[in-house]
Amino acid sequence: MNRIALLLPMICLAACAFATEPKRNDEPPTIPIGLDAYRRWDRWPLQRIGCRAYMQSTCDRRGGNEGADASHFLYQLADDRNITLDLAGPGMLYFVRYNHWHGSPWHYIVDGADHVIEETSTKDPLHPAPSSLFVPQDALPTPLTWTWSDTKGADLSWVPIGFEQSFQMQYSRTHYGTGYYIFHRYDPAAALSQPIKSWDITTPPDRDALDLLRSVPGSTMQLFQDLPLIAADQRLPANATILLPTGKLGPSMIRQLAVVLPKRSAASAAKVRLRITWDERREPSVDAPLPLFFGAGTLYNRDGREFLVKSFPVAVATAGDDVVLACNFPMPFFRSARIELKNDGPAIDRVKWMIRTEALRDPANHLAYFHATYRDHPSPEKGKDLVLLDTRDVEGSRDWTGSFVGTSLIFSHEAVLNTLEGDPRFFFDDSQSPQAQGTGTEEWGGGGDYWGGRNMTLPFAGHPCGAPSAKEAKCDEDKIESAYRFLLADLFPFGRNARIQLEHGGTNESAEHYESVTYWYGLPGASLIKTDTLKIADAVSAKEHRYVSPDASEPYEIESRYELGVDHLGNREIDPSHRDSGRTTRGTSEFTLTLEPNNWGVLLRRKLDYQFANQRAEVSIAADDSDDFKPAGTWYLAGSSTCVYSNPKEELGATQHNVQTSNRRFRDDEFLITRALTRGHKTIRLRLHVIPTEIPLFPGGPTPTSAWSEIRYDAYCCVMPPMP
Repeated sequence: MNRIALLLPMICLAACAFATEPKRNDEPPTIPIGLDAYRRWDRWPLQRIGCRAYMQSTCDRRGGNEGADASHFLYQLADDRNITLDLAGPGMLYFVRYNHWHGSPWHYIVDGADHVIEETSTKDPLHPAPSSLFVPQDALPTPLTWTWSDTKGADLSWVPIGFEQSFQMQYSRTHYGTGYYIFHRYDPAAALSQPIKSWDITTPPDRDALDLLRSVPGSTMQLFQDLPLIAADQRLPANATILLPTGKLGPSMIRQLAVVLPKRSAASAAKVRLRITWDERREPSVDAPLPLFFGAGTLYNRDGREFLVKSFPVAVATAGDDVVLACNFPMPFFRSARIELKNDGPAIDRVKWMIRTEALRDPANHLAYFHATYRDHPSPEKGKDLVLLDTRDVEGSRDWTGSFVGTSLIFSHEAVLNTLEGDPRFFFDDSQSPQAQGTGTEEWGGGGDYWGGRNMTLPFAGHPCGAPSAKEAKCDEDKIESAYRFLLADLFPFGRNARIQLEHGGTNESAEHYESVTYWYGLPGASLIKTDTLKIADAVSAKEHRYVSPDASEPYEIESRYELGVDHLGNREIDPSHRDSGRTTRGTSEFTLTLEPNNWGVLLRRKLDYQFANQRAEVSIAADDSDDFKPAGTWYLAGSSTCVYSNPKEELGATQHNVQTSNRRFRDDEFLITRALTRGHKTIRLRLHVIPTEIPLFPGGPTPTSAWSEIRYDAYCCVMPPMP
């Protein structure tokens, strides 16, 4: 059968007749968690109210690129127990990335149970095993895991690891011990698709989820063959725009969008932009170069692969004399969809469009519009991150609620790979600290060691195009280096705003020409509203909020910074310090905060002094003027601005104990207060019972002081977003 027929089965044009008025629901939707996030990938556009995502890593705490952001440990319990992640309370670890087998065996301490994870090169790392695997293989199977032999440099795991009380990750070896990790926290009273259960290493992931991931993108295309199809086949003139007739659809979900071009016109596709405008909004929500939208910096296929991109949501495939570009991102809209191809280059004599839709049955305020935001960065400013997305300046709306779900980016037009040292940093909902801090651009794209210059494409990460070097490039197009990273189970929800940033080079010094597409779901309006702020050292604010902390220190002033990269580049100051004041306590702290009564839980954010280590408190809540305090969970922030660096040069080198202290003491940290204790209440009284947790940085080494630091508390109420 013809390859296009396999990828894009054609059926007759069918009309869609749906309801014309979108519905509303005033309760938050159910959140798919664990493997359900893959099974129910049609829920990608869903609002995740009561869920927060974070990304932590082994990055250089002092803002540079020491050891390529490897081997910075929170503390060391023993030479073979080096801690990179330490969490208290329930949650779900969704993604882990290591460089090769470095650090293995890894210990996953799940609710106190020690699970040993290895990679098959662990026993003889000087002679790595070809076609390596995670062990135990049944619990960590492909395609939820991939190792360096597939990724060209990294060990990756998307196996959901649930924990009910605590999670800790420990590295046994420290040579090039690099890694980053994405995990989610949930309101305990939120509607989840299944309960959070402690991960059991003896139970393999369900086969249906594995089969789904294996099937993409080929047979997954067949899932939609019974849905109504809208198709067109026409010429795309030079310097012109063509519009795909979509008919009168009403509330619908696009489940598949595909464009087919003659292979001889592949080079011209770089001048074509895909634009989609939802519900007659003033600006398109999708406006991106055609190749980059579909995951590739160019459609040039240097080695004639069948699939240039073979990811879960998008694919670029060669089919005879054609190139097929297919997108499976679910895209809801409520009245209309205007889909255009804008050509700024030469004519393309034949373009096929194919769209499949289904009726939209979800309430409109449960969903969000799909966005693909393009940014061109021809001359990056030295010392400053590239801003790939700031939702505060998009489509005329200051507030957005939705999820960040991926990037596709060109990081060089000249086959320069060392710019890949740049770290991703993501900020959500007014936070001044990055809630996500990575270890490099190729790590974000699922590789390691610059992929060794090789290409690879996986369901959620890839380096689909680009030569190993300019010298080895076959043509100018072959010098275009690009990478993609898609987020499904490990997506990042936000309720007010999202700012997605990327270093260009290890300390923002690269002059390469970047281009980026950021994928996100967003509904205009907020699902987080700020209702109160307590400034601890402000006497008026403290009195208004009935702040009481009998054992607290006197207010003291701090001059410091957040973790935002280097302070200086050459003689120029990049990140100026600022002053603030706060207190510390090792006892209790109580205060009152004002809420929106019609809330669905509260996000409590604290600005703190991170020089104090392992800050832990038991949180209790009393509603309004009640004295009936009820437990709300443990608030714990592991580590401090002092860490341990151990990166021996030898593969099996002895663990080192190099203590490092960063001058970045300011940190924003978050705690979700369950809706079960806040809904319907105008105020809540919080009681924090501090549990000093003093842990030596290494056995026999110094022990940083543990105390609870308070500079400012901000209350954000979770609310249902407005109708679109």
